[in-house]
Amino acid sequence: MAASPSTPPSADQLLVLLEVARSGRFTTAARSLGLTHTTVSRNISALERSLGGRILVRGSDGWALTALGERAARAAEGVAASLARLAADEPADPVAGVVRMSTTDGFAAYVASPAVAALRQDHPELAVEIVTVTRQAAQHRSGVDIEVVVGEPAVMRGRALHLGGYELGLYASPDYLERHGRPGTIEEAVRHRLVYFVDSMLQVDDLDVPRRLLPGIRDAVTSTNVFVHVEATRAGAGLGLLPCFMADRHPDLVRLLREEIHQRLPYWAVVHPESWRRPAVAAVVGGLREQMADQEDALLGR
Repeated sequence: MAASPSTPPSADQLLVLLEVARSGRFTTAARSLGLTHTTVSRNISALERSLGGRILVRGSDGWALTALGERAARAAEGVAASLARLAADEPADPVAGVVRMSTTDGFAAYVASPAVAALRQDHPELAVEIVTVTRQAAQHRSGVDIEVVVGEPAVMRGRALHLGGYELGLYASPDYLERHGRPGTIEEAVRHRLVYFVDSMLQVDDLDVPRRLLPGIRDAVTSTNVFVHVEATRAGAGLGLLPCFMADRHPDLVRLLREEIHQRLPYWAVVHPESWRRPAVAAVVGGLREQMADQEDALLGR
C-alpha cells in the first residue's frame, strides 16, 4: 500500500507521466513534450516520491503503469483536459489527441485507414498512430491504446471486443495456372508450393490454417507481411492462402477450390484499462466497427 504523499504532485509531473503511459518510453515522451530524457526521468522519480510508491514498471516492450500509476494517470487525464478547455476559445472536442494502435498489415491498410480518415472529417484534432504486427494480445503491453488481433484474445486486463470476421481463400495467378496446371482437388493442390506466413515465426494459432486445410504442402515464399503474400502470388511464386478482401482487389488472381479451402477468422480489439476513459479511443473503436460492417461482403469474400 502506498504511503501518504508528503508533498502533492505537480501538474507538470502528472502530464509527464501521462505521456510516458501513452508512449511506453521515456525517450518518446521527452520528444513529444520537448524535454530531455533526464527531465522526464526526474519528474517520474519526483512523482513516485510524492505518491509514496512505484508508478511504472518495465515490461518487455516499454514502461507499464502500476495500480498506483493508473490512479495517477487518471488524475493526469483530468489535468490535461482542464488545460485543453482553458486554452480553447470554444468548447474543446473530446475526440482529440493521439490514439496509438497495433494491428495486422491488411487490417491497417483496408479497415483502420479509411476508418480514421472518416473520423478525422468530424474530429480534425484526432491523430492515430498505427503499428503493424501479427501477434497475440499481450497481458501487459505499454505504449498502445488499442490492439487489433486475429483470434479471440485471452486477456485479464482490458476489454476485448469482437469487430467482425474475414475469410481466407486459396489463390493463384492465371500465368501460374497455365504453367503448372489448375488443381481440382486438395490432393492436387498439395503437390504445389504455398505462399504464406513463416511457420516458425507465426504467433497466432488461428492463422495456422495450411497445416489443416493443405496437409503436407511445402512452402514457396514465406513472409511475416501479408502484402508480400499477395504480390508473390500475383508474380506466380505458388498458391497463396490470402485474405479475400485483399486478393479480390486484383483481377490477376483466381480463387481456387472455394468450397474445399476456406477459413473464417475473427478480428478482435483489446482496449487497455487506462485508455477506455478517453473519448478519442472509444471513437476509434466505434469507427473500426463501422468500417468492418460496411465492408462485410468484401471481408467475407462474397
